Amino acid sequence: MVPPFTREIAVRKVRLAEDGWNSRDPARVSLAYSVDSRWRNRSEFVHGREQIVEFLTRKWGKEQEYRLIKELWAFGDDRIAVRFAYESHDVEGDWFRSYGNENWEFDEKGLMKVRHASINDVPIREGDRLFHWPLGRRPDEHPGLSELGL
Repeated sequence: MVPPFTREIAVRKVRLAEDGWNSRDPARVSLAYSVDSRWRNRSEFVHGREQIVEFLTRKWGKEQEYRLIKELWAFGDDRIAVRFAYESHDVEGDWFRSYGNENWEFDEKGLMKVRHASINDVPIREGDRLFHWPLGRRPDEHPGLSELGL
């Protein structure tokens, strides 16, 4: 799926990104990005696939039982904007729901070359969790962000 994007392609790319991140496999996820991809994730700057793998390995070491939902916000020829939420707990067992927005830019091969992520963490009680599917890909029948009122 290469630019220019249609709405259908943009929705598909968002779901594929969600599926990849829900795999929690840093090497697999890194393949969706160009070898020289540039990220801003919160206040951290990442450059290239090797640093992406290192970043994601650290991330999922801290954010345990990570479950993510992404939703298309807007798109253009070679850009996609998404909003997302994920739930995870830290090593002490404290749960969080993290809300954010990402802006993506793709190269001519359809690989993401730029990713800007702004994220806010909100502590939640375990009983307030909304993402309960088994670890891995979100089932198709599980509600998305809009359906959950997020």
